[in-house]
Amino acid sequence: MRLGALLTGLLLAVSGQAAARPVLVELFTSQGCDSCPPADALLGELAQRPGVFALAWHVDYWDGLGWKDRFSSALATHRQYDYARRLGLDNVYTPQLVIDGAAEVVGSDAHAADVAIAAAAALPVEGPSLALTQGPDDAAQIALGAGVKTAASVWLIGYERRQITAIGRGENAGRSLTEYQVVRRATRLGGWTGEPVNLQLPEKEGEAELVVVEPDMPGPMLALLDLTR
Repeated sequence: MRLGALLTGLLLAVSGQAAARPVLVELFTSQGCDSCPPADALLGELAQRPGVFALAWHVDYWDGLGWKDRFSSALATHRQYDYARRLGLDNVYTPQLVIDGAAEVVGSDAHAADVAIAAAAALPVEGPSLALTQGPDDAAQIALGAGVKTAASVWLIGYERRQITAIGRGENAGRSLTEYQVVRRATRLGGWTGEPVNLQLPEKEGEAELVVVEPDMPGPMLALLDLTR
């Protein structure tokens, strides 16, 4: 059941990551922003690349400007402002791509995204190994191996691969928007400090899930595992 499906996803993820260090690409976007659809399309293309893990965070600060984004959340806005602090930016904007938690580019700039992704993929792997294991009562767990001593948070992020929305008002009024890798929820599973640890997975909700080991201090992501790829 759940564990069998996750093990299948694990094997596929490992085969897709063998060539290079995996890279997380996060798009901050909104259905109310008329410059965001090209960035949404680019994220859909990036999500098809081996070793690239893509997420679209729909911010909520556009919601009062003519159209409420059905995927928007305060969590997405908070995450973008946290990146602004980490990256030394004065403000936030849409569309914005954050590459591996350590660089940012305009969300529709394919060339800049390619350069940043290549740079991130070339970094050494310093985070823990990630493996799906079976805990007490057959519960699914994520096993994190040992690594460089650091403080990090382990997140389980649920997302939908593709969504289509008819926009009734705002800057994109009259358009039908296709959006990819749409984040629907994020759950902190626990922490990691460089020592091996097992963390229990909650019951699966939605279509796809990604495990992200994110350093508590500014810097590149430490490990990624797509449980459904």
